[in-house]
Parts: sequence; structure tokens; C-alpha cells
Amino acid sequence: MQLDGIHHVAIIASDYARSRRFYTEVLGLTVVNEVFRAERQSYKLDLQLPDGTQIELFSFPSPPARASYPEACGLRHLALRVADLDASLKVLALHDVVEEPARTDPFTGARFTFIADPDGLPIELVGPAERRD
Repeated sequence: MQLDGIHHVAIIASDYARSRRFYTEVLGLTVVNEVFRAERQSYKLDLQLPDGTQIELFSFPSPPARASYPEACGLRHLALRVADLDASLKVLALHDVVEEPARTDPFTGARFTFIADPDGLPIELVGPAERRD
């Protein structure tokens, strides 16, 4: 088997309109398709990142809360590459998004931080790796 990359990540939102706004207006993802599935009383919103990777945002009636803190077993977080971490943090501040203090990965030299989506899903923002000589 040869994997070529991540096709999509699926996220279930507790408040669809609030999460839709966060992913489209705050993070700036492009809407590819949006449908309401009446039989499931569920929206499905396909969003795309510049590299073609997609995020599927779903709504379902009364989804259970996600265990996140303390960290639970399973998928930990969504990590997104950004071209300029400091510029990205300035944009997020305009939307009152709070980030953790930025850190530097000791192995790659890349600066990174964490934010949370409206449901508390951890999202890591990773800047470019610094040259290491």
C-alpha cells in the first residue's frame, strides 16, 4: 500500500452555525459543498485547505461531548500548517481566539501553538521549520 496523504478529517459540531463560522471566517477554509441530510437531521459541510485536504463538518442532534482534557485515548488534535505563525496569531486575536504560549519543537525547530475550536477541539498551528545547521 502507498498512502499519498490525508484526504479529510471529520468533525462533529455541537453548534453547527458557530463552528461553520469559525472554520470559514476565522480559519478561512473554503466551502466546497454543503448539504442538509433530512433523514439524519444533519448538516454536512465540506471545507478545503489550500493543499486540497478537506475537513468535513457535521451536525447531529445531541452529540455526546468529546473527552479532551485530560487527554483521552484516540485522536489527539488537528494540526494545520501556517506560513507565518505570528501573522496567524494576530488574525486569530482579531476574532478573540486565545492561543497557548508558542513553543519551539526541539527536533524540527518549528514554532507551534494550540488553539481550540468552538467545541474545545485542540487545533495545533505549526509554522515553518527553522533551518538547523
